[in-house]
Amino acid sequence: MKKHLTTIFSLLALTALLILPYFVFAQTDTDNTISGRLNVVSKIGGYAVEESPDLLSTIGLIINSLLTLLGVIFIIFIIIAGFQWMTAGGNEQKVEKSIDTIKRSVIGLIIILSSWAIWQFIFTALIT
Repeated sequence: MKKHLTTIFSLLALTALLILPYFVFAQTDTDNTISGRLNVVSKIGGYAVEESPDLLSTIGLIINSLLTLLGVIFIIFIIIAGFQWMTAGGNEQKVEKSIDTIKRSVIGLIIILSSWAIWQFIFTALIT
């Protein structure tokens, strides 16, 4: 029970710490939404701001985000398979299973990188 309370308290403290910067009352532009604040910061940083992004840019952002998420999942699979291999203790079945997981993860990474390259080619061809 104490372990669960410690975990819950830690998560609440981390959430409070991450939400805290939202309540900073510094001088802002008249647009008080999150996207308005981000636009102000990007203008100060010297980046061009699109007022109304088109459909292709939105689709590109979504696809790039999904491919990034798949890359993170690849890293997680590699770490899990490496951990299983290191803790196999000489058990051939566990070693073969972890090697198989690593092989499948690398094949998945190749597919992810290929789809990213194809998407970048199509996206740049449609934009220009």
